[in-house]
Amino acid sequence: VDEGPNGQTEGEWNDLWSLELDTKRETRLTESENRIGSFSVAPDGNSIVFTARTENRRNQGNLSEIYLLDIESREIRQLTENRSPEGRLTWAPDGRRIAYEAPSDGEWELRLDKIWVMEIESGHTKIVSGAFDGNIRQFVWVSDGSALLFSGLQGTNNNLYRLDLASERVEKVTEHEGSLAPSSFSADRSMMAYVAEDWSTPPDIWAGPTNGDNGKKLTDANPWVSTDLTLGQSRLMRWKSRDGREIEGILTLPEGASEHLPLLLHIHGGPAGVFTNTFNARAQVWSGLGYAQLFPNVRGSSGYTDELLRGNMNDIGGGDYWDLMTGVDAVIDQGIADEDLLGLRGWSYGGILGGWTITQTERFKGASVGAMVSDWTSEYGPGFNHDVSLWYIGGTPWDNPEEWRYRSALTHVANVTTPTLIMHGMNDRTDTEPQSMMFFQALRDQDKTARYIRFPREPHGFREPRHQRTRDVEEIRWIQKYVRGIEWEPWTRPSKDGPKVIS
Repeated sequence: VDEGPNGQTEGEWNDLWSLELDTKRETRLTESENRIGSFSVAPDGNSIVFTARTENRRNQGNLSEIYLLDIESREIRQLTENRSPEGRLTWAPDGRRIAYEAPSDGEWELRLDKIWVMEIESGHTKIVSGAFDGNIRQFVWVSDGSALLFSGLQGTNNNLYRLDLASERVEKVTEHEGSLAPSSFSADRSMMAYVAEDWSTPPDIWAGPTNGDNGKKLTDANPWVSTDLTLGQSRLMRWKSRDGREIEGILTLPEGASEHLPLLLHIHGGPAGVFTNTFNARAQVWSGLGYAQLFPNVRGSSGYTDELLRGNMNDIGGGDYWDLMTGVDAVIDQGIADEDLLGLRGWSYGGILGGWTITQTERFKGASVGAMVSDWTSEYGPGFNHDVSLWYIGGTPWDNPEEWRYRSALTHVANVTTPTLIMHGMNDRTDTEPQSMMFFQALRDQDKTARYIRFPREPHGFREPRHQRTRDVEEIRWIQKYVRGIEWEPWTRPSKDGPKVIS
């Protein structure tokens, strides 16, 4: 493995190497017990900046620092010393500065990453993207070093932005309703290749100028989607949560239907995930089945502001739960959804908050939760827990035991009335499988309607196509049965080494 499979165990180290393309000769440039992440070669080819940390556990990314390597002498100089994770290093054309990404220059804080510029000689650093609220993704220097072009997500849309370094002014270059995600730029930065999509258009590769003018579509990878399929229609929706905070989400409706529909609530992972204006094949399947769907970007989501991102700190299952429920009420109040036909689904944090939700309300007729955590205290050792203890609950199981217990769905499992499908990968080291086992066992011991499917070999995100299909088919069968009373025909029986079902 590259690093520890969970938050506690150590993995292997790695090093920087060079490869001469003509001779295929490989040269090792570093020899140390470090976990190296991002790196960038200087314009003159004589040095490399890179990030590294001396601990390679998954929950210690905050120990990453920036280093400068002189390729000829192999001398390494440390450039930063803090507890904030840096990444995405890139040299300025003048070879005297670098740009990089970090949430702060001090502690590892729950904040959106910002772009920083460092002068290599003096070590002076400065945040330059403070005027931008949203997720910053790939960025490059313009050829004269006066500005940076970056890919940025604001709300549900992703576009190209230009950051002038002298004024620190951010200009939105493209006005794409959807996702326009640059992947590479020409040497003079006048052209870019990018992937464009939206919620009704699958992704394709485009090329175009970086001044905002129209680009040219280069691929048509899925022409049959627009010609052979009837797609659901999506739109932005906003509502007020219980405390008055405005929440944004995506509402998807079946083509030609808009009243008294069964409603499926989707809960994203993270907690700092976000639903975006991108093509969602799973949503189209549910549209084809006749469901209205709500995809809320609850407090704790990225892509908006630091305030929203930090909105569920020390409050996991609090305000974010009410963001979900007030969103459901808003759809019902518009006459779109039938309040007696509600279902929910979620994976990872979506499974965590979904499991919590069915312990707090009896309104949902069916639920599917995957890769959940039901008891935070027992997950403290096995799982990837640094952000949970630091941000979302607060303290540790021994100095804040009441809160760790209260925020756990298992504590409230006696309240569950919703028929619940639980799924988990047997090799999940992020949210470990015993969490689902405990929740299922608690439901079964109370004679509640539940089903548990374990998937061999699968980590947190499933990799094997057969397992992915089984997961999706079983979820549809469950929601159809308990939300709408529709019996689906069983899928082909898995082979003997396939998923294990516990009923």
